[in-house]
Amino acid sequence: MALNPSLSASFESKPNMPTVDFSNTEIAFSHLSDRELKKAAWLFGMMNKPWLVKYGSQLALWAVENGLPFAEMIVKKTVFKQFVGGTTLLDSQPNIEKLAAYNTLTILDYGAEAKETETDFNHTMNENIRAIDFASRSGHIPVVSTKVTGLARFHLLEKVQHRPTLTREELSEYRNVLKRIDAICYHAANKGVAVFIDAEESWIQDTIDHLVWLMMKRYNKNRVVVYNTFQMYRKDRLQFLIDSYDRARKAGFLLGAKLVRGAYMEKEAFYAATYGYENPINPDKNSTDDHYNTALRFCIDHLETLAFCNASHNAESAALQVELMDKKSIPHSHPHTMFSQLYGMSDNVTFNLSAAGFRVSKYVPYGQVREVIPYLIRRAQENSSVTGDAGRELSLILQEVKRRGI
Repeated sequence: MALNPSLSASFESKPNMPTVDFSNTEIAFSHLSDRELKKAAWLFGMMNKPWLVKYGSQLALWAVENGLPFAEMIVKKTVFKQFVGGTTLLDSQPNIEKLAAYNTLTILDYGAEAKETETDFNHTMNENIRAIDFASRSGHIPVVSTKVTGLARFHLLEKVQHRPTLTREELSEYRNVLKRIDAICYHAANKGVAVFIDAEESWIQDTIDHLVWLMMKRYNKNRVVVYNTFQMYRKDRLQFLIDSYDRARKAGFLLGAKLVRGAYMEKEAFYAATYGYENPINPDKNSTDDHYNTALRFCIDHLETLAFCNASHNAESAALQVELMDKKSIPHSHPHTMFSQLYGMSDNVTFNLSAAGFRVSKYVPYGQVREVIPYLIRRAQENSSVTGDAGRELSLILQEVKRRGI
């Protein structure tokens, strides 16, 4: 199966531009006013203090959950404004349009997590369907992202993976999970939108992979509607990507692949130690980088029959894809390629790519403060100086502050 002819006609074969300079802070922060830039410098300065992130996150969660006066307002004016598009789809519209003005697409993600009831799961499904409708009317939102744990009980997914006999009630519950995921993918297929399905912990990932496989087989016949997520910090995921591609070719459909490094390192190590099996995570960062970059090369080499998203904040991996595409004379706006970074982070990667004409997006969560605060806490923790992310972001912002002389 080759690239859909209608997709081939949807981009122009413009001459490729020079190598992207990810250190260009003028382009990276051109979307921010002086006031917004100084506020970002202050915020990332705060997040550069691990002790403040640790205790501040706990306090913020407790304050919001207990309805303390002004708690939601403080969160909303600080980390929420930096990392979340808005409280609702309509509230997110100005930020979506602002991104579009800088040639940057939006991937919508309803930020509510860790639900446990059928009512909540159905609400998440309906919210995803509303997001797909919203995306189909926009022109700037090619993808809606979802998590299976927003549509199913974690322990049900875990039990299915380990293959004990399910009770009659559990079988019925699992069929409902399949119906919800199918409803989202069916709607996306009909509306011309794609769906990213996030990867999660390894002890439920086999179940997720099976569900996504069923959806890809059903909806990826003529274009890539459904994307699975491949966490390259896992030792087995590079081979799983290649195997998934081979299986898709044999079954006669296109593979959708979202490439990430991974997000559950500490949980994976703890779970493996607790249950006495080998840690599935690569032994060091170099191994993960090697797996990730090999996966990039594989995807670039098979663009006719797969579509992929380089969903990483790593400038070296972004530069590698730029180099590979230019070497093969692949148009920067090829519809089977996309870069993506989280909203509020790695603007040096996003906006320097968009300025060079690449198909790039921001992953934009939305939801009420109470719903998205677990997401916000993860962003703050990831940006603590333990990982170095806040230090890197802060350094780039301060370079631009100095350049502007503000």
